[in-house]
Order: sequence, then structure tokens, then C-alpha cells
Amino acid sequence: GAGEPVVDLPLELTGCGRVDTIPPLALVQAYMGGEYRNTPVIDRNHLHPGDTITGPAILREDTATTVIEPGWQGELTEVGHFILNRIQDLPRRTAVGTEADPVMLEIFNNLFMSIAEQMGLVLEKTTNSVNIKERLDFSCAVFDQNGELIANAPHMPVHLGSMDESIKAVIRAHRQAMRPGDVFVLNAPYNGGTHLPDVTVITPVFDDDNAGDQAQVLFYVASRGHHAEIGGISPGSMPPYSKNVEEEGVLIDNIKLVDKGRFLEQEIREILASGRYPSRNPDSNIADLKAQIAACEKGVQELRRVVEHFGLAVVHAYMGHVQDNAEESVRRVIDVLKSGCFECPMDDGSKIRVEVSINHEERS
Repeated sequence: GAGEPVVDLPLELTGCGRVDTIPPLALVQAYMGGEYRNTPVIDRNHLHPGDTITGPAILREDTATTVIEPGWQGELTEVGHFILNRIQDLPRRTAVGTEADPVMLEIFNNLFMSIAEQMGLVLEKTTNSVNIKERLDFSCAVFDQNGELIANAPHMPVHLGSMDESIKAVIRAHRQAMRPGDVFVLNAPYNGGTHLPDVTVITPVFDDDNAGDQAQVLFYVASRGHHAEIGGISPGSMPPYSKNVEEEGVLIDNIKLVDKGRFLEQEIREILASGRYPSRNPDSNIADLKAQIAACEKGVQELRRVVEHFGLAVVHAYMGHVQDNAEESVRRVIDVLKSGCFECPMDDGSKIRVEVSINHEERS
């Protein structure tokens, strides 16, 4: 600043086979890395191609100011670009506790939702069915180790709230036999499914893929997509006059899709070709299933990154906090509603009548 003495602070600049020491324009107090530091201000015109400056430092030029923080180094290239590179790892910050913190709750809430959304992007870009790729009739979600919903991306509203029953059906049938590399598939409406074209692929997330029988399931991820064809009495597998579930298409009730990393294509094709009304396009089904597996694998990878960064205890704790916060948010909304009824007549004279009673004491 004005009136302050110029400090002759030597800076080692290496490049082009020279080592020069130049005085900075000034020495200022700059807040970096959580504290104020004596920081030299350097004129870019004094640099030569190949020169490097290690932070903390401030590089001044006619059209910009570049802040070089501690742990970073800037280099002037032959074409005049000033490139910043991290040269020291970021120090580990204080561990996040398992008690609910409002800021961390919001971070984890968005983090889990982001994972489900990324799964959806993978599915959209790799699938075959036009229903999934263009009509976006799919949903991806993250679940805890008990199959309880943590985050369901806002893809297809009709899937919200039903996929966790599919996860729990897989847990009941296969929990003791699950191994790393296993993936399961179902479309049964009796186990959390909707209609048969909506096929759900479920992947358990293990703590260690190399632990074999000793591996523990930490989470589950799932992707549900509307296949363009799954059999039934009419093409497209959405017959308006089907009298039983068999006439809608092939029923896939909780079977293994991938066994320890091996895609069971032959077994799946046999199922798709079974029944009175088999799938008319099993190749499309296989392509969609592979895309759903890829979407789930994306979720597996991202959840492992979260655990690596925060630790398993913190992740599990905040999954619970997210669920508790979601429950409280819904109860607050319910508490402002009033009891009421609604009636809608149908073409044949029948009436659909719904009555909702609010318990304000329990906010339910």
C-alpha cells in the first residue's frame, strides 16, 4: 500500500537454465489457507518462459491478477500461458462427526441425490429402448444396507416409493448368498414392481470386492427402466384388456442377472423366451439390462468414493439423518393439510372416491 516500504523478498525462479532472484513489487497481507500470510506481489513482465512461482504469491499483470495459494505453483509457458499446478496434497481436515449438522446434512442430501442423478445419465446415454433414452421413463435410486430409500432422483414420479420393496424382496431371497459382483433383476408387481415393462436392476455395494464370503453389504443401488417390449398379448407390452399378469408379458421374479461378474445372458434369454407371450425383441431387452447394470455400477463407484472421503460411519450416520429429515419435512407438510374427500365418476357410472383424514396430533 501507499507509504509501505518495498521488501526485498527473494523468489527463486527456475527456467531456461537460469536461477534469478527478483524483488517483489510489494509485500501484502493476504488471507490464504485459513490465515493471513505475508504474500509477495510479482509483476508478470519480470517473468520468462519456463519460470515458476511457488505460492503464496500474487501475480499482477495489466489485465488480470492471479492468486497462487500455498501448495500451488505457477509456470509461464513458451506461448505465454501461466499454468497453475498443485504440488502439495490438500491436508486432511477435521473429521466429520456422526452427529447431525445442518450444513453437512444439506451436503449429504445433495451428494446422495447427485449419485442417483449420475446413474440416470449413464442409463439414458447407454440404453436401447426409446422409452428410456428419449421418453426418460426410468428411475435410479440409492438405498441403505436394509433396503430403505435414501435418495431417488426426480426421474419418473410413478416409481417413487415402490423401489424399496423390490430391494427388500432381493434381500429376503438372496441376502445370505450375495457375493461381490452379483446383480439382480425383477419386474414382479408383487415385489415392488409397477407394470411388467418396468424392469428393475439391483446391485449390492460391498465393503471389499475381494473378501468373498466375508464381504459385507454396505448399500444397494437400483435402476428401473421401461423396456419397449417385454412380451404380452400386444406389442409394446401395455395391453389395455389383459385379464391376468401373464397376458401383460414375461414375469421376472427376483433372479440373478450377473453372477460374480459374469453376465448370465443365456439364462436371461431363456426367461425372456418363456411363457405364453414371450418378448418380441430380446436383443433390445439384453441391451437395456446391460445399460441398467452400467448405471448401477456408476452408483457403486460413487458411493465408494464417498466412503473413502468421509468414512463409513459418517456416511451411514448421514443416511439416517437424511431419512429423519425427510420424515420431519413430510410431517410438517401434512400438518398444514385439512381432512377432505374427492370423488371422480368413470365412463361406466362407477365412482372413485377417496377420503383423507389428517391426524394433527401425530402429523400423519
